Amino acid sequence: MPVSDGYLTFVLDQLRPVVRDVRARRMFGAIGLYATDLFFGLIADDTFYLKVDDVTRLEYEARGMPAFRPYEGVTSMNYSQLPEEILEDSEVLRTWTARALDVARAAKAKAKGKKRKTG
Repeated sequence: MPVSDGYLTFVLDQLRPVVRDVRARRMFGAIGLYATDLFFGLIADDTFYLKVDDVTRLEYEARGMPAFRPYEGVTSMNYSQLPEEILEDSEVLRTWTARALDVARAAKAKAKGKKRKTG
């Protein structure tokens, strides 16, 4: 899952105008993308993925975009590949990343709710 420095720089340059406080963090050979404390995307093998839910995943699937596969035979249904042309259009990218941030925010709130019930 290596990520080239050039591709990482390209993605961050595209995201900085549309996502406040975007930062990258290396993890398990890939790159996690955060907006403040929200994990909303990742880069693996020079491919950019955004966080999805059951609703937003449908638009990715309609465009033929695959889910993130961290290992052969294992599919992460929580992240889908972003169409490359969207990464190059800042207005459309703003919309897609906003939805990914909403999904990340909802997932975080749900996880906190579960933690409170068990803790």
